[in-house]
Amino acid sequence: MLTPKYPPQDTPSPPPTQPQTAAPVPAAQAHAPVTPEPPVSTRPTIQLTPGSALALAAGGGAVVLVVGAVLVSLLLAVAITGVSVAVVAIVLRLLVNDLNKSR
Repeated sequence: MLTPKYPPQDTPSPPPTQPQTAAPVPAAQAHAPVTPEPPVSTRPTIQLTPGSALALAAGGGAVVLVVGAVLVSLLLAVAITGVSVAVVAIVLRLLVNDLNKSR
C-alpha cells in the first residue's frame, strides 16, 4: 500500500559498456596548472549611476525614518496605556478603601 509503484519501462536499458581507459598524459602537460574558468552568470548586472545611488540612499533613509516613527509611536501608545491603567487602579483602590471605611 505504501510502496511506490513505478510505470513499466517501454524501452530496455542499453547494455553496459566497457570502461574506457584514459590515454597517458605527456609529462609536460601533467604538471601544468589547471585554472578553472569562472562561471558565467546569466543574471543581469546592476549598474548604479550617481543619480540612482542618491535615490537609493534617500529611499533607504526614508524607510528608516518611517519605521522608526512607527516603532516610537507604538512604544508611546504602550506607555500611555500603562499609565492610564495605573491611574485607574489607584482610583479604584481609593474607592474601595472609602467604601470599607464607611461601613
